Amino acid sequence: MKHYSWTIAVLTGAVALATTGCNNMKQIKHAPYPETPRGEVVDNYFGTEVPDPYRWLEDDNSPETAAWVAAENAVTNAYLEQIPFREAIRKRLAQLWNYPKEGAPAKHGDWWYYSSNDGLQNQAVIYRTTAPGQPGEVFLDPNTLSDDGTVAVGEISFSKDGRYFAYAAAASGSDWVEIRVMDTATKELTGDRIEWVKFSGAVWAPDSKGFYYSAYDAPKTGTYSSQNQFQKVFYHALGTPQSADRLIYEDKAHPLRYFSAWPSQDGRWLFIVGSEGTSGSEILVRKVSERSFRTLLPGFAHDYRLVDCQDDNLYFMTNEGASNYALKRISLTKPGQVATVIPEHRKNLLEGVGKAGGYLFASYLQDAQNRIAQYDYDGKLVREVELPAIGAVGGFSGEKEAAELYYTLSNYTSPATIYRYDIASGESTLYKAPEVAFDPSLYVTEQVFYPSKDGTQVPMFITRRKDMKLDGRNPCLLYGYGGFQINITPAFNPSALMFVEQGGIYCVANLRGGSEYGEAWHKAGMLENKQNVFDDFIAAAEYLIAQKYTSKERLAINGASNGGLLVGACEVQRPDLFAVCLPQVGVLDMLRYHKFTIGWGWAVEYGSSEDAEQFSYIYKYSPLHNIRKGTVYPATLVMTADHDDRVVPAHSFKFAAEMQYAQAGDAPVLIRIDSKAGHGAGKPTSKRIDDATDMYAFLFQNIGVPYRPVGE
Repeated sequence: MKHYSWTIAVLTGAVALATTGCNNMKQIKHAPYPETPRGEVVDNYFGTEVPDPYRWLEDDNSPETAAWVAAENAVTNAYLEQIPFREAIRKRLAQLWNYPKEGAPAKHGDWWYYSSNDGLQNQAVIYRTTAPGQPGEVFLDPNTLSDDGTVAVGEISFSKDGRYFAYAAAASGSDWVEIRVMDTATKELTGDRIEWVKFSGAVWAPDSKGFYYSAYDAPKTGTYSSQNQFQKVFYHALGTPQSADRLIYEDKAHPLRYFSAWPSQDGRWLFIVGSEGTSGSEILVRKVSERSFRTLLPGFAHDYRLVDCQDDNLYFMTNEGASNYALKRISLTKPGQVATVIPEHRKNLLEGVGKAGGYLFASYLQDAQNRIAQYDYDGKLVREVELPAIGAVGGFSGEKEAAELYYTLSNYTSPATIYRYDIASGESTLYKAPEVAFDPSLYVTEQVFYPSKDGTQVPMFITRRKDMKLDGRNPCLLYGYGGFQINITPAFNPSALMFVEQGGIYCVANLRGGSEYGEAWHKAGMLENKQNVFDDFIAAAEYLIAQKYTSKERLAINGASNGGLLVGACEVQRPDLFAVCLPQVGVLDMLRYHKFTIGWGWAVEYGSSEDAEQFSYIYKYSPLHNIRKGTVYPATLVMTADHDDRVVPAHSFKFAAEMQYAQAGDAPVLIRIDSKAGHGAGKPTSKRIDDATDMYAFLFQNIGVPYRPVGE
């Protein structure tokens, strides 16, 4: 069995190992659960009758749902307030979070722009400077957009001449954004305001006179829950009202497709990228001077990601005939001419391709860790980039004229460190490293490979104290995702570090369903193969127990969104295996997920209950529908938010209600419903600390291990 490890500098100060439990640890009981009426709704799926007793909780605007939310939060808050070390956890999390976080600088016009958070600011501030390393000035402070930090800036973009800056602002974590424009010379807002935008920012036209964006019609009802259909692409000319925006593309025959614009920087070509969900795409193209589009790369069996357009040639990544992806070039004037620029790697995933200084930078994943290679536009390898450390890399993109670029490197025990890269020489030099309150040499991250149920070798990162004794008594938190081609690479997380500091073991399994090993790895965890993902996660838990990292009495599992589905499914399939389950903003009702907001876009990943064959395998693992009354379930804290319009909170509401109804054991089943918050993106620092405080307080309490302040 393969096993890798490397030591990374992390923490300071004496730390007590909390692995022995505490005989006099305070036992806490929750108040009675709110009375949750069970309705008589029954759906018939191809002859199978499926009760849905909590259908009424899907109505997020009803007074009955509001009353239930308030009552559940009251029970949860009363329980959490009894945990004696809750505030000590909050204090330590604030200390660990409180370090300067800076993004890599990028040049636009005459200025270099970068984001920075001095430590505990709710939102990162955008600064600019005349040269990297010189003092910067505040360009945009998102913290001034709301009193409580719940308005966040999402996608940002600069016009090619650097004169204008567009940002997409989201309130309370919603996917709905409003696009605003600033004049970079004056730092003042223009009068341009674009509403009802979702999954889009401003994509500037090369002449800097306007931008493209994708939007929906304003919803008539259910702003945060009703289904979104018929996304359209528009062009907005600066200085004009949104009502005057020009419709660029719509598809009246396919209401459930996404569309976005992608103009070539020479101003000659305009592309439309279409997709039917989270995987599979189609590329349309026309000359800017023309009116109608033609299909360039037909969909939707494969993925196409646009990289660059030069000399009437489109450079694009694809998994067509290349499970690990390849970079290809197609002629726009002679569409039959397609050439491979960077061929598929035999083993490693081509995760992305950036461009800067007239070169291409290929980012590979090797066992879920980044490697970078520099190529010319003919596909000739210039060099393998020598990275300063092992981990996840971000950046390696810039202007065509750039002589240098800046990138970030991070891992589980080291926050993002910024390096300058000289494009001509290939030399990396340290630009800025965050100063954190850790001591350098106490921790290790190791990568192990364990067998899943069917024998597939699955990688897992394990972060722990170097001096830890593996006696099966250590607290352990296992995290996973496993879906939508999303790769889980090493990333720094202050709350996980707090757990490790306490003598815990933090584990991240790279499950099938991601694309850590290409499209074959993804397909092995989607549709009828989705059970493989749960088997991989369960096997990870069994491995950790067998190798004496932990025991089932000290093992917790966590995941969010599709990872919330993962936790819910594994909890109902193997309630005997875990002490604590922490599903966050999870997709938990697999029979009705597609009926809300943009849930329909996930059908390419999960399948749909409206298809007889797909219903048969979805129903077998749907967490909500596999809860069994009279079962002893682990301690469970379901976490969601009232403005989550990605995975609507009804999933969590119904799951929590059914779990409370079914629970035969003494372990608590609680739900924490955050207010003025959404799926997670843009969540202010204060709310992130609140979330982590409650999650870890619940975890420690229910594995019988008290939190001990550092130094005691």
